[in-house]
Amino acid sequence: MDGVIILEILQQLANGLALGSAYALIALGYTMVYGIIQLINFAHGEFFMIGAYAGVLAIKAGLPLYAAFPAAITAGALISAGVEKIAYKPLRKKNSGRLAALITAIGISIFLQNVIFLIPGADLIGLGTKNPMGIEKYVFGSVEISGTKVYIFLISIILMIIFIYIVHFTKSGKAMRAVSADRDTAMLMGIDPDRIISFTFALGGALAGAAGLLFALDQNQVSNFMGLMPGLKAFIAAVIGGIGSIPRAMAGGLILGLMETLAVVLGFSQFKDAFAFIFLIIILILKPAGIFAMARKEKV
Repeated sequence: MDGVIILEILQQLANGLALGSAYALIALGYTMVYGIIQLINFAHGEFFMIGAYAGVLAIKAGLPLYAAFPAAITAGALISAGVEKIAYKPLRKKNSGRLAALITAIGISIFLQNVIFLIPGADLIGLGTKNPMGIEKYVFGSVEISGTKVYIFLISIILMIIFIYIVHFTKSGKAMRAVSADRDTAMLMGIDPDRIISFTFALGGALAGAAGLLFALDQNQVSNFMGLMPGLKAFIAAVIGGIGSIPRAMAGGLILGLMETLAVVLGFSQFKDAFAFIFLIIILILKPAGIFAMARKEKV
């Protein structure tokens, strides 16, 4: 009996890590944008959805999986950068405030959902019975783990490593951190904040697009509303870890994925979405700045 319980724990741990790593990819976009311009971009879930559509349509057109990922990443990056240019940049120039930007983000989210509703249609688009990732499952003794979930976790980790490298070891990444720390000083150093903000949106959208395709491969379908709940949960993950911090957002995503999987194991699969929001409320009450936020001493 104990062996069966251990096997079940290992299987659910793999599920939780795969789900959490995908949440972490989306959460990185939230936390980057917030760190640069203090905007909660609630349209981010739709960048995830559009990336999923681009990748799935590429696969259905006959392209291999390694070509579908660049399609999803490019679609997510382009739509994210385009939204920033068309909607958010004019608001920044007019100093319209955070509330106007937040309302705009919600409006863009609804607009993109309905655009996709009109173009591909309301019907779900499936990938069929063939798994594009090839291996259906890995067997370790008596433990069977979905091959898709293994790939989701591994690809997510690879993308996060690439992202961390870009942020910490490239010129654009260093400029992002400079603008986040002090925009005025960054301008004095010759950095164009508008260009860096656009780059930040594009990078976050690229990660969201990749995460969207990973979700689509796991669920075997896409729809115009598929970005709504993962987008909200990624925001929850960013808040749980501590929004504004890249490592904390990644940790928050993994924690949320494991929490959802725990809810399923406990027999509350129908309420796993509610678990995420209940967990958020608890964190906001006990640790408003996030689980990993450090206490700061203010000088008087």
